[in-house]
Amino acid sequence: MAFTSSVKLSNGVEMPILGLGVFKSHEGEEVERAVKYALQIGYRSIDTAAMYGNEHGVGSAIIQSGVPRQEIFLTTKIWNSDQGYQSTFRAFEESLEKLQTNYIDLYLIHWPKGELSLQTWKAMVELYQKGEIRAIGVSNFMTPHLKHLMENASGIQPMVNQVEFHPRLVQPELLKFCHDNHIQPEAWTPIMHGIVNDIPVLQALAVKYQKSPVQVVLRWDIQKGVVTIPKSVNPERILHNADIFDFELSEEDMSKIDHLDKSARIGADPNNFNF
Repeated sequence: MAFTSSVKLSNGVEMPILGLGVFKSHEGEEVERAVKYALQIGYRSIDTAAMYGNEHGVGSAIIQSGVPRQEIFLTTKIWNSDQGYQSTFRAFEESLEKLQTNYIDLYLIHWPKGELSLQTWKAMVELYQKGEIRAIGVSNFMTPHLKHLMENASGIQPMVNQVEFHPRLVQPELLKFCHDNHIQPEAWTPIMHGIVNDIPVLQALAVKYQKSPVQVVLRWDIQKGVVTIPKSVNPERILHNADIFDFELSEEDMSKIDHLDKSARIGADPNNFNF
């Protein structure tokens, strides 16, 4: 299967529009098997994080896959307890070592931590300018967080903002702000841990397009220009999630999904979290 659709980030780097997420994929055999299988069938983007505790398995799977490293878009993130100027360099080196690579394609601040994130960003900019990271960005940043960072960002703006995004949490204002400022939005929890399968509107659209509700939602993501990284360790689902490039949702059906929005979160609120 070939699915090589990509988006161009503000610095010209090409990022695949579909990737494999590995949140809660267990370190060792489980994550290695999932990543190797995804790469084998054509995925070229893998999203991990220091906090996931599986960077070593991801790195081992990439090496074992035989796919050249330069063909893979690898994302990881700095955890909150590592944020700060000097500690960012240490955390980045640890991630490189675990991932068994000498560069990262996309490095993200995992959660907004106010002034601490400004110091983290300063270090990330230096690593980016040295060529150790191909693109830098943030995760879970709402518009005020983005504005605060951009006002103090020493000339380099975030290239990606990875946020919770799904039919119950569309965040049109945030998407518009990202679009207007050339920040690529990326979705985590795009299929709501499978809840999309139980939503009648999505069930009806699945019948219409002869796809599953999951595939309809992932197609909706990419037609909205949102990079998406559904997580699975199940080979059938990893393959199933990628089978979204042979159909297109009508504008009317895109709007139906948009109108499912309830501003309802599954994960933590970026404006009110304690970790």
